[in-house]
Amino acid sequence: MKQLGRPTSDVLAVTMPCFGTTHRTRSNAEILCDELAVSFTEIDIANTVHSHFKDIGQDESVLDVTFENGQARVRTLELMDTANRTGGLVVGTGDLSELALGWATYNGDHISMYDVNAGSTKTMVQMVVRYVAETTDDKVLAKALLDVLDTPVSPELLPPTRNGEIAQKSEDSVGPYNLQDFFLYYLVDHGFAPEKVLRLADIAYGDEFDHATLKKWLRSYCRRLFSQQFKRSCLQDGPTLNGFSFSPRTGFSMPSDGSDALYLATVDALK
Repeated sequence: MKQLGRPTSDVLAVTMPCFGTTHRTRSNAEILCDELAVSFTEIDIANTVHSHFKDIGQDESVLDVTFENGQARVRTLELMDTANRTGGLVVGTGDLSELALGWATYNGDHISMYDVNAGSTKTMVQMVVRYVAETTDDKVLAKALLDVLDTPVSPELLPPTRNGEIAQKSEDSVGPYNLQDFFLYYLVDHGFAPEKVLRLADIAYGDEFDHATLKKWLRSYCRRLFSQQFKRSCLQDGPTLNGFSFSPRTGFSMPSDGSDALYLATVDALK
C-alpha cells in the first residue's frame, strides 16, 4: 500500500474465530493490525458453521475431517464475499511448504485471489517475521511478532485444551518444518533419490533426530507429496522467489494420479 501511495488502512484484516481459536492468536492478530495501522474486523463464523453442520447432518461431537474442513471453507466464503463487497481481493497465505504436502483445505484456505507466500517456505516466512521483529523500532510490534514465532503452527480447527492452549499442532501431523523444507529442497527441487536425501538428512540433522525419526518423516513426505498433487494443479497466481514453484504455469508438472509406490518402497527398504 505504501508503494502504491495508499493508506495502510486500505488493507482489511479479518479475524474469524470459531471452535479452535485461542486467546493468544486472536490477541496477537489484533495487536499486529493495530501497530501496522490496517483496518481490522471480526466475523464470528460459529453460527454459520453450526448451521452448515446441521444442513449436512454433521455430528459436532465427531471431531473429524468434516468438522475441521467445514470451518476452513466457511472462512474462505466469508473472505471471498467480503472482497466482492469491498472491491478488494483475497490475499492467500499458504506457503511453499504447505503446498508441497497439501496442508490446506481444498476449496478452503487452499483458494485465494493471489497467494503472496506461494514462493516462500515455512522457514523462510519465519525468518522474515524474525527479521522484522529484530529491526523494527516498534517494541509492541516486535513483541507480538516474536510471540507469533513462539506459537505452535496450527490451523486452530479443533477445540483448545482445558487451559486454553492450542491442541492441534501442524508439526505433529506433517513433521518438523525444518525437515519438510530440507526434503523439499533436495527431494523435489533437486530431484535427489530418497536414499540420498535420507543420508543427507542423517548428516545435517543427526544430532537433532535419530535415523528412524528421519526415515518416518521422509516416508510421510513422499506419501503426501504424491497424494496431494490435485491441490497444486489449480493454484492461484503467486510470486516465485527462490527459482522454484509448484505452479503448473511455471513448469512444475506432475500427474494427479501419479503413484507413490516406488518412492515408498525405496524408503521402506532403507536400513
